[in-house]
Amino acid sequence: MISHALSLPICSVMFAFEQSNPAGKAIVAVLFLGSVFAWTLMAAKSRELGLARRATERFLSEQRKAQSPVTLFLKRSQMYQASPVFAVYSAACEHLVSAFDPASSVGRSESGRLTRTEMNMARTAAERAVADQSLILENNMGLLATAVTTAPFLGLLGTVWGVMDAFCSMAVVGSAMLSAVAPGISGALLTTVIGLLVALPSAIGYNLMTDRIKRLCVQMDTFAQEFLADAERRYMEG
Repeated sequence: MISHALSLPICSVMFAFEQSNPAGKAIVAVLFLGSVFAWTLMAAKSRELGLARRATERFLSEQRKAQSPVTLFLKRSQMYQASPVFAVYSAACEHLVSAFDPASSVGRSESGRLTRTEMNMARTAAERAVADQSLILENNMGLLATAVTTAPFLGLLGTVWGVMDAFCSMAVVGSAMLSAVAPGISGALLTTVIGLLVALPSAIGYNLMTDRIKRLCVQMDTFAQEFLADAERRYMEG
């Protein structure tokens, strides 16, 4: 009895699909492919953001222990490559080290300190890196948002089309009995069901990943400000 009850939804879906018109079947196929694409994208993006978060946590933990702001950059470690915060850090350090190497106390300025122009170049590089990393983090999120907004409307299109087809068939046959239109309507409603099944997980995944991206972006902004303030205090001319 239990196994029979559990098989009822699947049987209902298969029956509704069989009763769908060609347009409805095509829309269901498109929605199914869209679902596979959305789940694949969410899995890949979730893994990417997870790696970025863990690498960022490791980097920030080590950076707080570093003797100077550019210590980790001079080590050329590959441990933090997945971190967008480390990318911002590296962009700023490249300009700082090229202008003045605090480790060796050899600089281009006679005072052995960085000039305002050199510090502004490092600040610009950090801000540009923040913008670039934000775009990288948001890559493919537009496609997921498209799945969220498009799937319900595509399902609704299939439903309206199927209902219209069912009533047209009823007019041709000349029968107003429910049994004449019920199969066609069930097939038409299937597209809305599939559309919602695609949109709901995509919407949840989109919101969760958007929140994680915002957190990483805030970390990048905060770190850039703190790092540059520390570098300015240590290395810039008074």
